[in-house]
Amino acid sequence: MKRSIVHSIFLVAFIFIESTFRFSVSAQEKDKFVVVLDAGHGGHDPGNRGNGYKEKEIALNVVLAVGSALEKDGRFKVVYTRKTDEFIELHERGSIANKAGADLFVSVHCNSHRSQASGTETFVLGLHANDDNFNVAKNENSVILLEDNYEANYDGFDPNSPESIIGLTLMQEEYLDQSLTLASFVQNRFKKILDRKSRGVKQAGFVVLHQTYMPSVLIELGFLTNNTEGKYLNSKKGQEQMAKSITTSIIDYKESLDAIYKVNKPKALEVTKVTAKMEGDKVYDNITFKVQIAAGSGDIELKSFNFNGLDQLSKNKTGELYKYYFGSTSNYTLAQELKDIAVGKGFDSSFVVAFRNNESIPLTEALKASTSPN
Repeated sequence: MKRSIVHSIFLVAFIFIESTFRFSVSAQEKDKFVVVLDAGHGGHDPGNRGNGYKEKEIALNVVLAVGSALEKDGRFKVVYTRKTDEFIELHERGSIANKAGADLFVSVHCNSHRSQASGTETFVLGLHANDDNFNVAKNENSVILLEDNYEANYDGFDPNSPESIIGLTLMQEEYLDQSLTLASFVQNRFKKILDRKSRGVKQAGFVVLHQTYMPSVLIELGFLTNNTEGKYLNSKKGQEQMAKSITTSIIDYKESLDAIYKVNKPKALEVTKVTAKMEGDKVYDNITFKVQIAAGSGDIELKSFNFNGLDQLSKNKTGELYKYYFGSTSNYTLAQELKDIAVGKGFDSSFVVAFRNNESIPLTEALKASTSPN
């Protein structure tokens, strides 16, 4: 009897400890920024074979290098759609990202062309602006024809039809701004740090991006069909450099989000309302100065913890864009001090804006207005 009781107590204790450990690990995982890395093609789908190189191998090598670097940063959790030379259907790639609750989806590919075209380009899901964008999307989408049951998986989607591609864009609209931000980071680093030719950030209808419900980009590393670029991308040096550039861009993207969304413990020095007028200050009649700290398509609640401890918050909506402001004063000197506080809180791109009768006016016009005597 005693042995049975002791065994039961031990079992309960073990279950409690295990469940507590799993809860702790789970809580830690939820705090991490989840990035899904997708190496294009694989298995019996080699991708393009420009100059005899294999797109599937180059994409996988770059993705594994990016993942390895991010995994060393405790802020990230990395999920791969494939880590070996295997064929993963396009709809499964999106499903992997959705099930992982990903914060970001990055798909890596290599381009091809009949000419010696060269350069990197990063795509987000959108209406193709020209025939070139459509042809790139069509080439990448054509992989679905290799799948056993593609008619059912993609509900009649035709990779050769512009009309089908237009129908893809609606699901990703709410993530477009964030996707464009990451795409810009990627292209800027390729151009400025690696000195690669940039073909820019573009929109086109990629099935693999359509399947995801988070900010998503598709990176074309360059053209394997270009003699020089193909050799570079097939080299260990080229793959390492491209991977490092993508890794840094992902980190920069996360940190740019943190500046607005991350819940930070307020610093010891709190922002308080300052209304006293100092000697030499310029107080303008019928003018209100504010500090613009952020702008975006997301409607963020005006709570101090959403803005790194800043209070005195306001916002307005112009078209589809929300603009967020800190402070409100007719004292221009004070407005400049408020800007310094915002910068100190992490909003490095803050700037002073002016309003008259709640209507935005140019700052130069505001500073021409009459001032009240001290």
